[in-house]
Amino acid sequence: MSIIPLLAKTTFDPQTNDLLAAAFDTAWKLLRASGSTLAAGPESAATRELLAKRIIETAQRGERDAFKLIDDSLMHLANARRVQIRADDIKSIDKV
Repeated sequence: MSIIPLLAKTTFDPQTNDLLAAAFDTAWKLLRASGSTLAAGPESAATRELLAKRIIETAQRGERDAFKLIDDSLMHLANARRVQIRADDIKSIDKV
C-alpha cells in the first residue's frame, strides 16, 4: 500500500503531497530497519496503512515538519500495538 491513493482524497498542494510521501517512505524504511514484525508478513499492509493515515491526519492538523510527522506516526504505531497486545492478553486471561 502506498500513501498516494490516500493523498488523492485530500486537498494538499503538490509540494505537501511530496513531503508527506517522503515522510511515509522514511517512516516505513525506519520501521523495516528496526526488525519489527509489524513490517513483515501479513501485518505489513495494515501497518503501512496505519502509518499513512496517521501522517495525513497529523498534516491535516497543520504539521509540515517531516521529522515530526515521522516520529509521530511511529509513536502512534507503537502505542496502537501496545493497546492491541494488552487487549489480546486480557482475552487470553479470560480463557484461563
